[in-house]
Amino acid sequence: MISIFNGDINLCGVLVLTALVLDFLDGFLARMMNAYSELGKQLDSLADMVTFGFVPGMILYKLFIDHYPIAQHDDWMFKIGSIFMFTVTLFSALRLALFNIDPRQASYFIGVPTPANTLLILAFPFIALHDEFGIASFLFQPFALLMIAAVCSYLLVAEIPLISLKIKSLKWSESKAQLLLILGAVILGLTLRYAASPVIIIYYIILSLIYPPHKKQIA
Repeated sequence: MISIFNGDINLCGVLVLTALVLDFLDGFLARMMNAYSELGKQLDSLADMVTFGFVPGMILYKLFIDHYPIAQHDDWMFKIGSIFMFTVTLFSALRLALFNIDPRQASYFIGVPTPANTLLILAFPFIALHDEFGIASFLFQPFALLMIAAVCSYLLVAEIPLISLKIKSLKWSESKAQLLLILGAVILGLTLRYAASPVIIIYYIILSLIYPPHKKQIA
């Protein structure tokens, strides 16, 4: 929160990525040490709510107020729009609660996971700083930011089965979708750099539609 308020997006990025790694490792270590508990599950969701719920809402809020004309900060549209940025935070809370009670999400995701959504939103400040493709002037218009907040909120709870990143085998036939996702993400990251995140999420959804994880589970 402090790094966002201070405009230090690089530090914010480092902290979010660190939290992402720790979020993966805590579950891995809990299973390895047979230390899984209901308390740990709830604490994990509460920690996720801050890092992957409040943080993306705060990033969008900061982008909105920074790119909205200062002379119009007293307008009702600015006040409503800036608050609307936290719709992502509300839907993140809803998604985390649904994840805890939805048995379908044991082997695949329903809707975009909160960490992936946060990485998507985290990319926007970096796009603003390093506008390599000349898209910042369009992306950071108030209406565009409102649309981004709305779409990101919808994707969190959309009834779209998405591939889980848990690779149980390195065999191509068994983990084709996951390996294609990782390979595609690496290629897109190297070519598009900071602008890669939104494209990777689109690629993730398309790949999940081509290789539906829920049908694989039934089979």
